[in-house]
Amino acid sequence: MLSAAQYLPSPNHDERPAGTTPDLLVIHNISLPPDEYGGPWIADLFLNRLDPSVHPYFSEIYQMKVSAHALVRREGEVIQFVCLDKRAWHAGKSCFDGRENCNDFSIGIELEGSDRIPYTDAQYHTLARVTREIMERYPGITPDRITGHEHIAPGRKTDPGPAFDWKRYHKAIISS
Repeated sequence: MLSAAQYLPSPNHDERPAGTTPDLLVIHNISLPPDEYGGPWIADLFLNRLDPSVHPYFSEIYQMKVSAHALVRREGEVIQFVCLDKRAWHAGKSCFDGRENCNDFSIGIELEGSDRIPYTDAQYHTLARVTREIMERYPGITPDRITGHEHIAPGRKTDPGPAFDWKRYHKAIISS
């Protein structure tokens, strides 16, 4: 478990292929409803309990079986949904460095946000802390093996998007 994380176990995970250790970190964003923050909706989606009657957008997605290993809320709170050694269902059809099915060998972290709205200072601080913790546990995850969903699923996904400051994030993970 990640330190200082609330744990809400998602049923949307399974075992990684035998002998597979995570060596990729994928950064995502999510907001439910789109471009709105707060509320239980992200957790509800990952826990398969999203109520489709609450918002019209929810009726389009409530049956999806998705998860991430962790979510970093706008205030910096971390919620962990899947143990890091398990395969979360976050990347979908994806490829990194010639390897398909990134869920098999990656850890997925969602930031509560959207492609166009700047992320918070608290999120950058927490994401850097969580990243360093993950890199300590999984030495195969190095700064050059951290990527965005947009990079492993180009044309299909756009997150974390242009609002995410990669330079700021990389600087934060290398300075302790």
